[in-house]
Amino acid sequence: MEEFEVSTTSRKTKSVYISTVISIALVLLMTGLLGLILVHAKNLSNYVKENIVLNIILDGDAKEAEVLNFQKEINADKYVLKTQYISKELAARNLQQDLGEDFVEFLGYNPLLSSIDVYLKAEYANKDSIDVFTKQITENKMVNEVVYQESLIDMVNQNIRIIGLIILGFAFILLIIAVALINNTIRLAIYSQRFLIKSMQMVGATKGFIRKPFIGYGLVHGLLGALIAIIMLMLLLYFGQEQIPELVILRNYYEFALIFLGVIILGILMSGLSTYFAVSKYLRLRMNDLYR
Repeated sequence: MEEFEVSTTSRKTKSVYISTVISIALVLLMTGLLGLILVHAKNLSNYVKENIVLNIILDGDAKEAEVLNFQKEINADKYVLKTQYISKELAARNLQQDLGEDFVEFLGYNPLLSSIDVYLKAEYANKDSIDVFTKQITENKMVNEVVYQESLIDMVNQNIRIIGLIILGFAFILLIIAVALINNTIRLAIYSQRFLIKSMQMVGATKGFIRKPFIGYGLVHGLLGALIAIIMLMLLLYFGQEQIPELVILRNYYEFALIFLGVIILGILMSGLSTYFAVSKYLRLRMNDLYR
């Protein structure tokens, strides 16, 4: 009879522990998924900003060697990500393809000017930085003008700012919910062990001695839950990129690793702290209060 009760108790304990790990894993999965969404949203905004083009229209009398030296100077600027030199001939070919006819033969000469397409770094793709950069560039005598879509830049930055604030607000709310869910899950798991905790206390065990194994299990459960969540996140990333190949351009393994590390730290930290406070609660209660 005693062996049956022990085995029944053992099965219940294992069941509680398994459900705890699964619950922690699901909560961490939601948290990690939001982290991946934040990373992809940031990388997408950077990709959009870094593909905004500034056209530096050059003087018709500028020699190609001077233009290429000027391009090197622009590439060395802290604002610039990359540049592309568009010669008069290349500009004419591109326009011919767009128009579908040879306008050079019709006019008898090539009216287009050489230019340098400049792509700025994401952090400088805003009106203030572009104004400073443009002022520096136009000091060169070879530059006729700098052309870019100012309204597009304002619209992109404004939309990215609004979307970023919405996502951050949602992330903050979800983080609070995640912490609350993990805490409640741990408290329910410890609730089933409240009589064991009080029995150990009544036979003379110190509070530290009682807490130690529970906190150890809590840390292990948090780690296991985090590892399960990370495996599911990696599967979601894999299938997401299989369905949407364009996501490859937003891939950043370093940021993914930081998110996975954050999931592990959050799982261990929240599980350990919740276990500590839950065990401490039942250590403070009197025997009669355990039945309430």
